[in-house]
Amino acid sequence: MLLLFGGESSEHDISISSARNVYAAIDDDKYEVFLGYIDRHGKWWLLDSFDMHISTHGAPQLLLVPGNKSFVTMPEHKVIKPDVILPILHGHGGEDGSVQGLAQLLHLPIVGSDVVASAIGMDKLATKSIASAHGIQVVPYAWHHAADDTPDMSKLSLKFGSPLFVKPTRSGSSVGVSKVHDAAELAAALQEAHRYHSVALIEKAIKGKELEVAVRGTKPNHQVSGVGEIVTGDTFYSYDDKYASGSAARVIIPAEISDETKSEIQNAAKQIYELLNCSGLARVDFFLSDDGVLYFNEINTLPGFTNISMYPKLWRHEGISYSQLIEHLIDDAPTRGRR
Repeated sequence: MLLLFGGESSEHDISISSARNVYAAIDDDKYEVFLGYIDRHGKWWLLDSFDMHISTHGAPQLLLVPGNKSFVTMPEHKVIKPDVILPILHGHGGEDGSVQGLAQLLHLPIVGSDVVASAIGMDKLATKSIASAHGIQVVPYAWHHAADDTPDMSKLSLKFGSPLFVKPTRSGSSVGVSKVHDAAELAAALQEAHRYHSVALIEKAIKGKELEVAVRGTKPNHQVSGVGEIVTGDTFYSYDDKYASGSAARVIIPAEISDETKSEIQNAAKQIYELLNCSGLARVDFFLSDDGVLYFNEINTLPGFTNISMYPKLWRHEGISYSQLIEHLIDDAPTRGRR
């Protein structure tokens, strides 16, 4: 098995943190693990060990051999033939269909969704459009292209209220997300969001609970977890609130919601997972407003596996250990490849 981590995206360090946990949880007696590290420049390396500080000094590069289910190291020309790829990658180049397409060209099964589902799931505007078309309530939004003039804050406030949230359509871990209250903040927030993608979303701020649910498996055998709640320590669930050592954010599992709301969230998550034709795993995020309205926020087809990540926590609450979860995900991928 090839454990693939790192990558060129702004979530490089999160990927390493997640992969370190996954590597520690893998059963060495059952799986032979090759460590495939993608550096910030996009070069692939084969590492001997997963040290605290990643170093490629003396490591061979990993070259792909399309159509041959294998890789070759350079300069040794050693052939590596993993049975499956486990991508613990986030953001651009990792969960947007890029690596999934490479796996397809290699003729190797890969854990998680295919090219199309990954690409759509990564694009918040695309997923909102699909969800809305099928009767799923999404957070009210407008979108902005980097080439367009800055929109009128007063008109946006009349439509969506204030404050507003601005985010890039294709990024994760709250990278590039800003909370805005006035025209100056809006202009700065759009500039920040466009650092990560040419299209940005401008969304209504929902006051209420932030809820998440995990899905794993492939239709018709996919399963939906219970619901967890994120209680932010910041004004919103920002990058620092998620990953900083001093974060005051908390996770509540199970979420303090009614059984009726729990079922509504689980059904919506399952529907979205099926609409996008996802497989393997995903985390689906919602807002429950103070006045009781449920809004779909986004889907993450390669959720995090860090110490604070909701995805493994939700399955642990269902009685599935971290190691068991990783094993289920790995074993599901070759099955899908044969189908």
